[in-house]
Amino acid sequence: MAKDSGGRQSQLRQLVAQQAARMMAEDGVSDYGYAKKKAGRQLGVVDANCLPSNAQIEEEIRLFHDIYNNDDQPEALRLLRQDALATMQIFARFNPHLTGSVLDGTAGQYAETHIHLFADSAKEVEIFLLNQQIPYDSNDKSYRVRDRKAGGKNSERMKVPMFTLEGPNGFIKLSVFEFDDIRFSTKSVVNGGNAERLDTEGLKALLAT
Repeated sequence: MAKDSGGRQSQLRQLVAQQAARMMAEDGVSDYGYAKKKAGRQLGVVDANCLPSNAQIEEEIRLFHDIYNNDDQPEALRLLRQDALATMQIFARFNPHLTGSVLDGTAGQYAETHIHLFADSAKEVEIFLLNQQIPYDSNDKSYRVRDRKAGGKNSERMKVPMFTLEGPNGFIKLSVFEFDDIRFSTKSVVNGGNAERLDTEGLKALLAT
């Protein structure tokens, strides 16, 4: 019975992962937690043991693109990366770095683009937005980062200001870190490791491949 129960849980996790992946790939949902909970509700799965890991969902996103979006997704991803590059060039003074699904290649059409900026203060970025007459919404975003007070062995939560711009192919999220935070990596929501990030020159090279 225990083996049958484990097999059933594994099957449900895969079904929820596939449903969550579809929402993230097609609808531009970027929050793994929201996607898996909504997918669970749609499928009538309420047991937390039957919910997939973020890594399982990411794998299903890649499979979904390979199966259903093989013709369209590469071009959509290229457009999002081009938009990211244009934005990073505008905000060059704030040492912009691309991260998230647009960087790792899982982004679909109209996905959110996440860019990290490093400035003396968020006010400096906001004044720049106002001077450039760039419309924006402001909010906060929470990240898990290496604990700067414990030799880097643990992690801590930090909340940073975030400005949301409406790009030509989806929303662009600018998270503003302190200048010295460039030394610390945020943690990946997929696997808990250090999240990848790429500067402007690196993105240019990526687009050239």
